[in-house]
Amino acid sequence: MSNRMDTIWSKLDRKSTAIAEFTMRQYRTRISTWVVMIASTLALFLMLLFYIEAMNTEIEAIDNDGDSFDSDGDGYPDGQERLEGTNPDSDASFPDWVEPDPPEKWINEDDINWDVLGEGENYVGEDDDGDCTNLDTSSQRDSNDNDMECDIIVTVDSLNSSITVDADSNVDEDPDEEKYGKEAGHRSFILGIGKFGIVYLLGIFLPLFLATGLIREEMSEGTIHYMLAKPIARGELLLYRMLGYIGITWPFIISICVILCLITGFTGPGDGFFRWSDIGVWMSIAWATMLVSLVYGTIFCGFGIIWKNGVILAIIFAAWELGMAFVAIFSGGDSSIRYMSVIGWGMIIVDAGVAISWPDNWQLIEIGLWGGGHGEENWLGEIAYVALPAAEPLAGFSGSPNLGVSNWLSFLISTLVLVFQGAMSWFIGQSIFKGKEVD
Repeated sequence: MSNRMDTIWSKLDRKSTAIAEFTMRQYRTRISTWVVMIASTLALFLMLLFYIEAMNTEIEAIDNDGDSFDSDGDGYPDGQERLEGTNPDSDASFPDWVEPDPPEKWINEDDINWDVLGEGENYVGEDDDGDCTNLDTSSQRDSNDNDMECDIIVTVDSLNSSITVDADSNVDEDPDEEKYGKEAGHRSFILGIGKFGIVYLLGIFLPLFLATGLIREEMSEGTIHYMLAKPIARGELLLYRMLGYIGITWPFIISICVILCLITGFTGPGDGFFRWSDIGVWMSIAWATMLVSLVYGTIFCGFGIIWKNGVILAIIFAAWELGMAFVAIFSGGDSSIRYMSVIGWGMIIVDAGVAISWPDNWQLIEIGLWGGGHGEENWLGEIAYVALPAAEPLAGFSGSPNLGVSNWLSFLISTLVLVFQGAMSWFIGQSIFKGKEVD
């Protein structure tokens, strides 16, 4: 019995290996395969040039709180006078016991620096420049009424996916635009190129050009007869052809993501020589792309079996998925319609990976949108906060899994859903293939 089973499995192994290798050899010898892959690579690396330029472009520092100004003209910046306890609005009151600071010292002097409190729900900032600690009364120094003087609280409501910022007077009101902008810009690029450029565009165009004709071209050219002449079921043939497709596309996707991870990891902002926390995000992007390319490939291959012009059906489906990609990316994970698509579940994998690898991402976004408390009066006479550089793009590309479970479980659920979609697409495709007459 054991020998018989070994023989059966060895035959299955030889059949699957032979068809998969034959499929991969077909891909390698077709010019269209190389054109698609080279064009995809060039497009992604052209986008990478904008990232490299942005990381090497200096962001102008802005005096958000006016501490570098000399309001009374006595030669001392307002921030220095507040720190020393003199009146910045009177030229008769100035700290003549110290030398005047250069104005640039009081730009970005109160950078954002907050630490985790409790179970990660609250963050507390500090008064770096002393313009809060020198306020006259305790009530002035504790304007957020949390019994802690001169602090800033960022409260995260995980249940409702909301974040609020409540700062004492003059705390973190003049952050470093350069430091924040580079970090937010780095994350924005990874999420932008990862979600739209790789998960959607790469995930759908590879199967569109490489999988739609996986069976159809063999049927049109008549070579399918040679395959079907072997003792192999049509469902197995479709499965093994898909294995060959995976053997070409998945290594390509992994290679692209690893290269981009290395480039952005070494050139991105940070104190270390490499941004290790980005690896989890890039691997989530790669995994999501691999799974959506599998599902799209199986669906598009089925379209090719149904109709000789199956690419038309594939393009229509791709248009629907494009709409779902925009919904999934820019809704922040709040739209339930994304569950009715392939790309929506792929985006959930990325969002879960981001939440695991960058646990401070939403806090970073809210701090950036808050802008250090720097406000400008709009035409209605209301004070509107001015966002820090790259805060709005980061908020636009960031999303939440919103499955009501932990991030790890969201990652697993999304993976299982995509695997199920791929399996169902294969089952439907092989059922159609079995009843298809081959001319």
